[in-house]
Amino acid sequence: MKYDHTAAQPVYGREMSGAAIVVQALIDQGVKHIFGYPGGAVLPIFDEIYQQEKLQHILVRHEQAAGHAAEGYARATGKVGVLLVTSGPGATNAVTPLQDALIDSVPILCISGQVPTTLIGSDAFQEADTVGITRPCTKHNWLVKNVNDLSRIIHEAFHVARTGRPGPVLIDIPKDIQLASGFYVEPKFVSMGYRPQLVGETRAIDYAVDLLCAAKKPVIYSGGGVINSGAHAVRLLRELVHIGDFPITSTLMGLGAYPANGKNWLGMLGMHGTYEANMTMHDCDIMLAVGARFDDRITGCLDAFSPDAKIIHIDIDPSSINKNVRVNVPIVGDVAYVLEAMMYRLRGISSMQEPSARESWWQQINKWRERKSLAYHQKTNVIMPQYAIERLYTLTKKYNPYLTTEVGQHQMWTAQFFGFDEPCHWMTSGGLGTMGYGFPAAIGVQIARPDDLVICVAGDASIQMNIQELSTAIQHRARVKVFIMNNQYMGMVRQWQQLLYGNRLSHSYVEAMPDFVKLAEAYGAIGIQCTKPGELDDCIREMVACDKPVLFDCRVVNLENCFPMIPSGRAHNEMLLADEVTDDVMENAIDANDRSLV
Repeated sequence: MKYDHTAAQPVYGREMSGAAIVVQALIDQGVKHIFGYPGGAVLPIFDEIYQQEKLQHILVRHEQAAGHAAEGYARATGKVGVLLVTSGPGATNAVTPLQDALIDSVPILCISGQVPTTLIGSDAFQEADTVGITRPCTKHNWLVKNVNDLSRIIHEAFHVARTGRPGPVLIDIPKDIQLASGFYVEPKFVSMGYRPQLVGETRAIDYAVDLLCAAKKPVIYSGGGVINSGAHAVRLLRELVHIGDFPITSTLMGLGAYPANGKNWLGMLGMHGTYEANMTMHDCDIMLAVGARFDDRITGCLDAFSPDAKIIHIDIDPSSINKNVRVNVPIVGDVAYVLEAMMYRLRGISSMQEPSARESWWQQINKWRERKSLAYHQKTNVIMPQYAIERLYTLTKKYNPYLTTEVGQHQMWTAQFFGFDEPCHWMTSGGLGTMGYGFPAAIGVQIARPDDLVICVAGDASIQMNIQELSTAIQHRARVKVFIMNNQYMGMVRQWQQLLYGNRLSHSYVEAMPDFVKLAEAYGAIGIQCTKPGELDDCIREMVACDKPVLFDCRVVNLENCFPMIPSGRAHNEMLLADEVTDDVMENAIDANDRSLV
């Protein structure tokens, strides 16, 4: 053992450079891949990466893409995704994925270079206050000032990122710290101070079970927290639905926790959720919210949200409870731990509510299902976007594919029409709504799952946000399939302009569009274009069979709107369905005061 009086604690192990400590710590944390882009402030780390073979660096073409690729990698594997960026613009380019990961609870670690400690605060070349800039968009961040603290901080960062509610962390490492010699501390010697509450309060769990047993009109509202908690939480949720015959709906981030082919599945809820899911939420008497955060796209008008419901809320993040909606039974704890305790008690109860009462509730739900809120008018001469997703699902489901999306109408149609039966196969930007997320996230997924089918469903506008990453896919043989729903518009923007702004389509039409087939070929990928419904199946099969990255230009009808839709600021029972919508209806449904909520 050696002791450094300037370090925060005793240091153990062999002496090495700070850059070598970074690489060794990543290897000891089980990291196999790291996404990044080199620059002067991180060249010592890149030099160490060059001299070893256990850690593979994936060179992206933009730091934002490195962050989103790390997000996709993390969500596909359940591990912490890692990105490496240089100082200044390298770090600021990573802000968007850090904020994206924070809202969607994705565990990623960003390692950023910094100017030497002697130059911090001098406006040196490529200097930025990275810790200050990223403090609001990370769970925690560190500026390393002593090389002997470096390995401890890295191990702590992994612990913080993946423990409790997962999220992004950042370590800012000045260049002189990377070059200095220090002592490496193995993970087993690091004491972790961050210990969130995992086990829920017994009295609250007992009360929650009593409410569920007595409920006449219950519903389970599940979110991404179920998936983050792990496979055991998913199994428990499915068992809970079965044992109580509970209807279940989900947020965008929670799709796959309960199978879309399950008999109790209501579909996604919220702004573009199904009629049956939203009406069930509005009329329920007991709501069990599991790992969800009651965001505005889910709740609609808070004053009219589930007016007769007693709400049970399970979440590992205490700040999420009573943040947006006041609940009756708050349970702070890990979803798996809490559901385990609930199931233990439920298995000992002989019966729940009278069968006749629950049967009446299901009869009402089935009437809402009969409304067929996702129905659309099929055409024979053009490809409807809903039909495109339906065929994509039908022809690829046997491969159990991983899907990412960009953001917009295509994202909602994919959530509505692609059936997700397993967790961790659906990756999308939910809370931040980041255009440019889907393609690099798909590359991250493909790196993690090289033998699986990975599809990015994109819009013709959003795919151009990070189209340069096609070069990354080619270089690293990530055979991602990009299914572009090409309607020549920023579809969701155009929809809101049509419905709320007198059809004044201000800059939502995308002019000077590239030829996606030629663009793919220019990068060395495969380009496919389809314009006719009768040719769509064969083109999808060709895309799937291809062993290279593919840009699939699927030309869909231009002006289709995404329904159902709850106008911003309205209640669940005020949703609009496709066959009800006229200009007069929209004018009555949305007043000028609601436009600020869009």
